[in-house]
Amino acid sequence: MNKNNLDLLNTKSYYYDLPEELIAQTPAEPRDSSRLLVCHKESGQFEHKTFSDIIDYLQEGDVLVINNTKVLPARLFGKKETGATIEVLLLKRLDISTWECLAKPGKRLKQGTEIIFSDTLKGIVKSDTEFGGKIISFQFKGVFEAEIAKVGVMPLPPYIRKQYKDPTRYQTVYNKTSGSSAAPTAGLHFTQDLLDRIKAKGITIVEVLLHVGLGTFRPVSEENILNHKMHSEYIELSKESADIINKAKREKRRVIAVGTTSIRVLESAVNNMGILEPCKKETDIFIYPGYKFQVVDGIITNFHLPESTLIMLVSAFLGFDKTMEMYNLAVSQKYRFFSFGDATLLI
Repeated sequence: MNKNNLDLLNTKSYYYDLPEELIAQTPAEPRDSSRLLVCHKESGQFEHKTFSDIIDYLQEGDVLVINNTKVLPARLFGKKETGATIEVLLLKRLDISTWECLAKPGKRLKQGTEIIFSDTLKGIVKSDTEFGGKIISFQFKGVFEAEIAKVGVMPLPPYIRKQYKDPTRYQTVYNKTSGSSAAPTAGLHFTQDLLDRIKAKGITIVEVLLHVGLGTFRPVSEENILNHKMHSEYIELSKESADIINKAKREKRRVIAVGTTSIRVLESAVNNMGILEPCKKETDIFIYPGYKFQVVDGIITNFHLPESTLIMLVSAFLGFDKTMEMYNLAVSQKYRFFSFGDATLLI
């Protein structure tokens, strides 16, 4: 491995300087009015567009893959018997009443600690996790989702400083299956009208599922990225979706993934022959430079945090040098970054 490749394993190589004022605090209105930075892989050329222009880059016969997960109001505030306030973030459902969570202050939560969230919802701390979280068993009456809807709030990222008043703006218009702790943010740019026009152009839209949890947004703390351990997330790929995408690949038609979560579903479900297999399973796939994509031909995604697994995934697809050029260009052109920010199209 030469020095160049060794540099690509260094987390610090994926740092870029981002002025705080470019971190989007509110979403664009309407959704598809955000900016779009198009990067053409073969020519290396960039184009500055509006997101609604994306239809001009999609071709008849393309398959557009979307993640239909729905964000839970997963941020809960409760109290211990002592009266101390505890904040809990639901990460992953383990069974009907047990969740893997992040909690703060976590050090004070010993096994057996009871947390009261409401008259009809409480949690018992069962154990610690290897990622610094807690396993919490919930006691409730009725349906769990209905209980947390009463007391929970949308789990906006910490760089968004105010709770956004309209929780639907942190959901895609095609959300369907509850279970995520964060939004698949590339999908936030689509309106139903834009999706309808895309279908009318002869582009097939296929749904997959990944419940966004710690694996997607956990920062890389290791100096060497090979030492970073991904947290697993639940995915589903139906036979219908697999068949549509496999047919497109056989016919040399493009598969365009909306967001890194859709990419991780597809690249986790493909076998050694390059064929997608239906699945319902956990994935801890970590995509970084050197990875050979087997399914995805194009990516729609937002601008990601420095030194994150997501910017590493983009670098694997686009190439490290071109990725960092794109990010520095976006900063210089004052694009808006992160969850409520602008988008990129990589084709």
